[in-house]
Amino acid sequence: MSDLETLRHALPMVGAEPSILDDTGIAHVVAQGHHILSRRTVPGLRVELEETPDALIGQLIVEAGITIAQPIHMCFGLTHPTGVQQITIDVQLQEGAQARVLSHCLFPVAQAAQHRMQAVMTIGPGASLTYTEGHYHGLHGGMQVLPHATITVGKGARYFSDFSLLSGSVGHLDIDYRVDVEEDGLAELNAKILAHKTDRITLKEAVVLRGERARSLIRSRVVLEDEARAEITGITEAHAAGARGHVDCMEVVQGRAQASAIPIVKVCHPSAKVTHEAAIGSVDKQALETLMARGLSPEQAVELIVSGILR
Repeated sequence: MSDLETLRHALPMVGAEPSILDDTGIAHVVAQGHHILSRRTVPGLRVELEETPDALIGQLIVEAGITIAQPIHMCFGLTHPTGVQQITIDVQLQEGAQARVLSHCLFPVAQAAQHRMQAVMTIGPGASLTYTEGHYHGLHGGMQVLPHATITVGKGARYFSDFSLLSGSVGHLDIDYRVDVEEDGLAELNAKILAHKTDRITLKEAVVLRGERARSLIRSRVVLEDEARAEITGITEAHAAGARGHVDCMEVVQGRAQASAIPIVKVCHPSAKVTHEAAIGSVDKQALETLMARGLSPEQAVELIVSGILR
């Protein structure tokens, strides 16, 4: 099976259909390591990626006033047990543009591999970007996955991100996102992670509300099993009048897993407000007993509760 076919077959594991790569109305890029296997663009969208021995480097630009009707699919992965993938990308939504990007990160057989993404995203005035990143890993673990991004949300712009890792064992995941929000801008960051075995999770998301009436939400849901470890840091700073932010972190531990949550808030203007809540614990005993009383086994009850947390 070719590398392209291997990645196509893995797409359903992150909720995407392989047929999207055949649709001429849907933009996509598929890359194995530092090699582009397939690409397509649509009017109003420029995707310029260069293959180098050490990285994929380039830009994704949505032109001013353009709405990309269908999601843009970015399929990155490794189809071998070992390897390195480095992606350096500049994402720009010009004034008034709107787009959805679905980033599919696929590592079905990786055992001792590395995936790095260094992104700079600029959402221009009045523009809107929804960025959804789904990961699929096999059962081997042993990977290093390091997505790092710096995002600027312009005046009246909107940025929504949704990171999910719900299948397989990752190894080491290190997420580091920083978002600056200008006047009347909005940023919402969501993360859902299920960690197994000896997985190590580091999640750091920071939002700086620089403009008046800027708003943000950081929401994370992390479930840890076996001997997994996680450190979750959510930071929100409010520097202008009317800025509003909230940090919401929930971690559930099972077995010998360990978790820590570090909410950090900073308010530098008398009319700004930032709130936070963090909860760490085991599966709710009362909910577990209720489900078992309705005929579910302990394993089925725990699975249902975990699914509800990560929904």
